[in-house]
Amino acid sequence: MRFLLDDEQRAFAHSLDALLTAADTPSAVRSWSAGDHTAGRALWTRIADAGVFALAVPEAYEGVGPLPVELAVAFVELGRHAVPGPLVETVAAAALLTEPGLAKRFLPGLASGETIATVALNGSYALDGDAATIHLTVESAEDGERGEGGAGGELRLAQGYGPGPVRTSMDPARRLTPLEEVGGELLATGSQVTATAAHALTWARLATAAQALGVGLTLLDRTVAYVKQRSQFGVPIGSFQVVKHRLADAKVALEFARPLLFGAALTMEPADVAAAKVTACEAAYATARTALQLHGAIGYTAEYDLSLWLTKARALRTAWGTPGECRELVLK
Repeated sequence: MRFLLDDEQRAFAHSLDALLTAADTPSAVRSWSAGDHTAGRALWTRIADAGVFALAVPEAYEGVGPLPVELAVAFVELGRHAVPGPLVETVAAAALLTEPGLAKRFLPGLASGETIATVALNGSYALDGDAATIHLTVESAEDGERGEGGAGGELRLAQGYGPGPVRTSMDPARRLTPLEEVGGELLATGSQVTATAAHALTWARLATAAQALGVGLTLLDRTVAYVKQRSQFGVPIGSFQVVKHRLADAKVALEFARPLLFGAALTMEPADVAAAKVTACEAAYATARTALQLHGAIGYTAEYDLSLWLTKARALRTAWGTPGECRELVLK
């Protein structure tokens, strides 16, 4: 199937691209990696003002959604520009906080960008806990296990992050933090937590897939431009047949992922979204390997902007579900 965006969706993508191009995101990413969130927070506000986070929030709570297709459009652009911060986690938080009382309390802030959320699932590290303003922990119990108040799990508002240092990941801009395990406000418990956690996971995987597709597209664009400039034996390396084949393979993989992404956004079936995530993330990762090989030694240097997308492609590959976990869901 061929999915085409309508005029409004394309205009939305173009406006985000223009906004992020003018924002000098590589500089913001490097500052964020060093723990300075000033530029990143300013960029976050501009993204929120463009309506990105409101796409995951219902109209009843000052959002415009939920609009998963438009959210996918937005996250492709966020991936193209390697925007830092817990973007996916904020979308997941909006999907977690669906109970009317919690929604009224938290969702307007998420939609407006005043609130930055991070989420830790089942004791895992949370992304950018040092930058987030709300910290959610989810413990999803297996069938038959019981939490406080019934079968299911617990959703808590942690008091903050720590103890322990901030950890860096493969992507320096993805800073991992433990959340406080003691205390915190119990927001929900029981089987409903397990259901909302599964719902949030689907939204997170959709946003991750879109982000990965955008990362892959930028890696391809930058590599195509580079091989036209780099010469060997007196000619651009882009004229070599083997280089053309590698870039064509990357292009085909990314273009194959695109309809899966938007098809999954239309259905929001967990298996469809898992298929989109594994396809987009694997395509981005393969494109990153091609980009690194064709750039040569300069591709390894952290000072070269390409590295911001190379490391992100690797990190997104396992974020919110490994390729194996997503394939298992597809094959069920």
